[in-house]
Amino acid sequence: MPPSRSNERLTVAEFCKELGVSRSTFYEWRKKARGPRCIRLPNGELRIRRSELERWLDAHEEAA
Repeated sequence: MPPSRSNERLTVAEFCKELGVSRSTFYEWRKKARGPRCIRLPNGELRIRRSELERWLDAHEEAA
């Protein structure tokens, strides 16, 4: 059974493509602790939970 969309884990490339930002921007955000929380896999790769991405985006939403 495939994971639900909220449990989906995005690669850095998928995250960057979805938000339209470069990998260097993603890593700069991480360096400054401004990016979403990530999961570091045993092989060193990062994953971003879809639910964390949505939470992070909501936290940066501005009122009109």
